[in-house]
Amino acid sequence: MSLSTKYNPQETENKWYSYWMEKRFFHSEPDEREPYTIVIPPPNVTGVLHMGHMLNNTIQDVLIRKARMQGKNACWVPGTDHASIATEAKVVAMLKEKGINKKDIGREEFLKYAWEWKEKYGGIILEQLKKLGASCDWERTRFTMEEDLSEAVIDSFIHLYKKGWIYRGIRMVNWDPAGKTAVSDEEVIRKEVNQKLYYIKYSIVSPEVGKSDDISAQSSDIGHQTSDYLVVATTRPETIMADAAICINPNDERFAHLKGKKVYVPLVNHEIPVIEDEYVDMEFGTGCLKVTPAHDLNDYELGVKHKLPATDILNDDGTLNELAVILVGEDRFVARKKIAKMLEEAGHLEKVEDYKSQVGFSERTDVPIEPKLSMQWFVKMKEMAQPALDDVLNGEVNLIPNKFENTYRHWMENVRDWNISRQLWWGQQIPAWYDDKGDWVVAKTKEEALEEFWKKKHLEDANADKAGFLAQLAPFIKQDEDVMDTWFSSWLWPISVFDGFKNPDNKDFNYYYPTNDLVTAPEILFFWVARMIMAGREFTGKKPFTNVYLTGIVRDKLGRKMSKSLGNSPDPIALIEKYGADGVRVGMLMSSPAGNDLMFDEAYCEQGRNFASKIWNAFRLVKGWEADENLANPNEQAIAWFESRFNEALTEIEHNFKQYRLSEALMATYKLVWDDFCAWYLEMVKPAYQQPIDAATKAATVKFFEQILKLLHPFMPFITEELYHDEIFGERTATDCCIVADYPVIGAVNETLLKEAELVKGLISEIRNVRNSRQISPKESLELNIKVNSATNYTNWLANVYKLANVSSADFVSDKVIGAAAFMVGKDEFFIPLSQNVDADAERERLTKELEYLQGFLKSVDAKLANERFVQNAKPEIIANERNKKADAESKIAIIQESLAAL
Repeated sequence: MSLSTKYNPQETENKWYSYWMEKRFFHSEPDEREPYTIVIPPPNVTGVLHMGHMLNNTIQDVLIRKARMQGKNACWVPGTDHASIATEAKVVAMLKEKGINKKDIGREEFLKYAWEWKEKYGGIILEQLKKLGASCDWERTRFTMEEDLSEAVIDSFIHLYKKGWIYRGIRMVNWDPAGKTAVSDEEVIRKEVNQKLYYIKYSIVSPEVGKSDDISAQSSDIGHQTSDYLVVATTRPETIMADAAICINPNDERFAHLKGKKVYVPLVNHEIPVIEDEYVDMEFGTGCLKVTPAHDLNDYELGVKHKLPATDILNDDGTLNELAVILVGEDRFVARKKIAKMLEEAGHLEKVEDYKSQVGFSERTDVPIEPKLSMQWFVKMKEMAQPALDDVLNGEVNLIPNKFENTYRHWMENVRDWNISRQLWWGQQIPAWYDDKGDWVVAKTKEEALEEFWKKKHLEDANADKAGFLAQLAPFIKQDEDVMDTWFSSWLWPISVFDGFKNPDNKDFNYYYPTNDLVTAPEILFFWVARMIMAGREFTGKKPFTNVYLTGIVRDKLGRKMSKSLGNSPDPIALIEKYGADGVRVGMLMSSPAGNDLMFDEAYCEQGRNFASKIWNAFRLVKGWEADENLANPNEQAIAWFESRFNEALTEIEHNFKQYRLSEALMATYKLVWDDFCAWYLEMVKPAYQQPIDAATKAATVKFFEQILKLLHPFMPFITEELYHDEIFGERTATDCCIVADYPVIGAVNETLLKEAELVKGLISEIRNVRNSRQISPKESLELNIKVNSATNYTNWLANVYKLANVSSADFVSDKVIGAAAFMVGKDEFFIPLSQNVDADAERERLTKELEYLQGFLKSVDAKLANERFVQNAKPEIIANERNKKADAESKIAIIQESLAAL
């Protein structure tokens, strides 16, 4: 086939992706091969592709494609998460546009709309992943709300409840007033917010004076005599009506006179005690803390400790309720402004300051989170945390990079019970059932719940009428309205995607589980990864995966996290259309070492596109060579060198893959192709313009190119598949594709040849430098004299030097050549006699600079070797390397000094 002059990704990407799908190369079934399994971190069903998805899924695709080519049975399971809060918010908004209120239509009708929305929009992100080249087994696509997976969630809830690890109780939770639901910690985004710090006066209750409606009557000079009031600094004056105490540090001498006293809450005239606790920071604000147990987590802990009442003055939507007494029905932020004004008018506001602080926002609705006491369902975590911690500490599960192990250990050793209930309708409904008296049982179905009620109330009453009891109770029994936290389904993901709950002995589960690698973000290390390890141990007795590759956060070149609100996140699909999927994949991986953030710049994608163009043009060059069977092969040395260089690079690439250093593996591949193959090997062997090439060199070069395409395929699947099917490689069968070709295997490496080649490349570069510095035309051939001071054999390389440096002849000499341009490569000296006399002053200046550099270098090496601590602690090979550097520098210094003396 003829190749166009320019690579056009749009012409190849859809074609080959469709072909791979048609031939079912992505699909996996259990067989005798070693399995290699990845389960996708299920993106939200509401989602569209963003840069984090691009990085995460590019890494997964590189790993899965490489494993597939290495003969493993590669299985990458895709799917989506039902995303309770986000999806419900989308559906509620859609209904609102139609004039429909969620509560007016009821749960059953609402869920019909939710499923319709999911079917219409839920698959967008998976279709976008196909544009990236993701080779998922789409036939295995799962959804966390499908019947079997939902049943697994219900079964796991009942299992844990029966073990005594699930309980119901009132606790402080993160409350989303817009979504009207509790949210998990990972769904709370901390933002720095400009606020006001209000300094509020609390009058001290005088033992001589009874309670008064006029608080100011308690002080004859309020605002000046601090013995009559204390001042508290707060950012939330709207919660003063819920104050249960004022807390001081017992070590704070300023407030010793307040011990045992009481104060009045401004505006509402409530009397509350002054308590003491070392929790209070004496340096912050005024040193006094208002304690509102129902509206702050730390205050709640203080309240429990000091047995304080918790008064919740907020409705679920963030408005003030009747317990607030004043401003009932007002939004919390409107109330904040109004109360500040009321405090000022009543003489209770000392001052207001600007203040910056971190405020938690709901990731789903972007409104400030409200700490709230709420009746919720919880899972006890301590018992499950220990086996999951042991798995990481003993190496059963590897965190990559391992710097995250300490964070993981801290989380797991300080684990808190997990709030798993959400006040929503979209999700797996909690399998708890209530009777008309508020009593409850846990059961999978209503029928089972009735049986549980019977057991609970009449098991020991042999004469009781069971049928009558059940008939009487049935109309009144109802299921808990709440659904389970989305993470309570996704923590089962590696098990449930292979139906490990429904049928734990099925062939898929036995073959693919435990999976191999998980690729995800560090911010969900605890909220998802740790919980999956817990679930794996609890429900299967096995770990769910072996390696966890933790990617960094994709940031812009200013270091800011990419987000819609900042407008700094490019559209991934637009990037693919502009630079091609291969170009974007290379761009994403260029600077994405595991665990470190990626400073993304679109220039990386441009570099990736340029790399694709380089490969395309190099292939066109080789394809255009006419082979002549009658010509002898003059390139045996170059061919032998590149074969060794390929194997050397492959060794480095394989080492990087084993360490999960994908960015480094890509860079090693990039340098091999761009520098060694294109810039050096092809230049060494290519024939003169419009001249034929010998058949042996052409065959070797085509073979090299085929190996390079295989090596590149995991990173750049589309261009490699396109070129792999060129007629230059001979006839291909329908299934002889790069995607399933044998990945290159490391062969022999000739170290001597590699070292010689590096010296020769250095020699050619130096000759070119002489031309440039003296403005000698590339067309003017030069003579070369070589004074060999090492064991290097230059004879076999002279043909390459003649060709690439335009040298007409080379003579080996035993003495320095006076009046020639001189330079060194390694320990060897080279001289180029020039038609005009060499500028002695300029040459002396050049050699002097080089001498000064080498003397400084030698001084630093000597200092290192003179350091006893370094010599005692460094590895032997490092010390040997430093001594080699010293000997090399000393040799070069001696040669330069001789050259200066000759000048």
